Amino acid sequence: MHPRTLARLASLSTHLRRAPLSSHAKPMSCTAVPPDNSTFQLPPLNFAISPVPKKNPSDKGRHIKTAAALIIGDEILNGKTLDRNSNYFARFCFEHGIHLKRIEVIADDEAEIIEASRRMVQTYDFVVTSGGIGPTHDDITYASLAKSFDQGLVYHDETLARMEESGKYRTWVSKQSEEQRTARKRMALFPDAAEVIFVASDIWVPVVRLQGKLCIFPGIPTLFQKMLDNLKPFLPLPPEEERPFRLQVFTGLPESSIAPFLTDLQKRVQPEGIRIGSYPVLQKGVYVSLIGADRDRVHQLGVEVEKEVEGRVVTEAEAEAKRQLGCQ
Repeated sequence: MHPRTLARLASLSTHLRRAPLSSHAKPMSCTAVPPDNSTFQLPPLNFAISPVPKKNPSDKGRHIKTAAALIIGDEILNGKTLDRNSNYFARFCFEHGIHLKRIEVIADDEAEIIEASRRMVQTYDFVVTSGGIGPTHDDITYASLAKSFDQGLVYHDETLARMEESGKYRTWVSKQSEEQRTARKRMALFPDAAEVIFVASDIWVPVVRLQGKLCIFPGIPTLFQKMLDNLKPFLPLPPEEERPFRLQVFTGLPESSIAPFLTDLQKRVQPEGIRIGSYPVLQKGVYVSLIGADRDRVHQLGVEVEKEVEGRVVTEAEAEAKRQLGCQ
């Protein structure tokens, strides 16, 4: 990753989150002045989490069925930053039975954000945005989305209070000029009709939700992932019985050798809602993927596939390990 990009991510992460206190460090009093050195341990944050709604719409069948992700940032498009958030969101959707229909990457451009956000909200049940909510001039996600849904911008008092609390022991905060403090406060300037959801006790930045379905997240992967996972109680997720099951069979045969069988198999099981896919690993073999809601039926088909392609069933953990090693 480009050094300037790393520096920017580090700076933004400092704004949004604080490191936990080590087991041997002691909290400082409110009047104490922290030492200005790299070994000082900050006290842990312990913010209240927003109350979870008592009624989940999924109880009446109104759960999330489709989703889309809008990844915002020039740094993604010009290759300076690797987008990890869309992949994490795709896995999140699969694991919870949501059909992820679209992923778009767009620039830090107001017109593009407005067009894409309106279209996605009209089309899908659950939309996430990633990026563009920091303190600098090109962080325009909040303002653009406010325009997109005909809203004004207002400072959110509770977010400002949490921001101040998180920076209370940071010496650089007290040294900031008025202009720099105003820039920092931009991170709490939200669309005026937004729902603000605090999902983690150690992160001051909230998930901001618009139109009941578009959720705004930071672009930093560690924050995006934790906040998305913690948002689950606030989402009308599909019930367990509607979530898909995936079984993978690995074979050393070339993909062309198993293609006729897989084509025939897909035609046969399509009426059952089972999807068959094949994913080659260069000069190693092929992963055959079977996805369906009926676990027993998928396992039954897995035995047939193992025999026909001269392969073996592999666990999700094994397949993931190979992917991490760059083998898939």
